[in-house]
Amino acid sequence: MTEPDGGDGLREAAQPGAGEVTATVIVDAPAERVFAALLAWERQSDWIPFTRVRVVEGDGREGSLVEAVTALGPAEVRDEMRVVRVDEPYEIGVVHCGRLLRGPGVLRCTPLARNRTQVVWHEWFHLPGGPAGRVAWPVVWPGSKYGLTRALRKFGRLVELGLLP
Repeated sequence: MTEPDGGDGLREAAQPGAGEVTATVIVDAPAERVFAALLAWERQSDWIPFTRVRVVEGDGREGSLVEAVTALGPAEVRDEMRVVRVDEPYEIGVVHCGRLLRGPGVLRCTPLARNRTQVVWHEWFHLPGGPAGRVAWPVVWPGSKYGLTRALRKFGRLVELGLLP
């Protein structure tokens, strides 16, 4: 397991932030296949709206740097994530380490009966803007939860149809 180091601010970014969001889906596919689809970083572009994802450093596994750019018109949000843990086929741990989005995240696969898998996507973001960010979070949170849940449901459908990984 790669431990976050303080050289590039990863240790500070790895601390859970106050902006917490979780999404869960049950996928009718074995955990190994679901996990492989989650680890196919570039394919996230197929199920996360307005987002392009690429591995900019490494092979997509522990130690890799993954970049997700979400663009809507001229507005663009760049999310840089360091992959800090890969426990195949159960868990992928990341640390969002960009300028705006910071904090740990985890994608968990739990095998269920009849080749089904529960996927949980959990993020703990540091809220930008100090006190104003903490006040705004209850307003922003429902949209974040909705978007994350919707993306994860689309992911599940694509895996079930054999279109991912």
